[in-house]
Amino acid sequence: MVDILHRIGVKDPSPDKVFDALSTIDGLAAWWATDTTGSAEVGGRITFRFAPGTIETKVRELEAPGRVLWEVTGGPDEWIGTTIGFKISQAEDFTIVLFKHEGWAQEGEFMHHCSTKWATFLMSLKQLLETGTGAPEPHDVQISDWH
Repeated sequence: MVDILHRIGVKDPSPDKVFDALSTIDGLAAWWATDTTGSAEVGGRITFRFAPGTIETKVRELEAPGRVLWEVTGGPDEWIGTTIGFKISQAEDFTIVLFKHEGWAQEGEFMHHCSTKWATFLMSLKQLLETGTGAPEPHDVQISDWH
């Protein structure tokens, strides 16, 4: 198994504000996919609709303000059964987000693409929290024909 790992630091916003952006439908729609629906409660299901397809998740853990964990239940074959997690902590003037998309069966070109897209979306999260405006899909950085 292989994982996608990233770390970002958000200047000033509290861990609670970061947690809200990661654990509410409105928060998620503001930085990842504008077409986000569902229930963000533990046991709830969230659907993210992108131009190339849909990602469906089940919320496994919410520990305010420190952790969010989803299981991917629908989407590209490579994503199904993986987990997407965010750990939130405070470090002086920054709120740190450790991101992990874990459980990929194997490394491949699509995984490399997804790693880069996750980086752009995590920068969208940072931008949202620092400026009030994110760059969710369809306003995100296009990196290839996979979007």
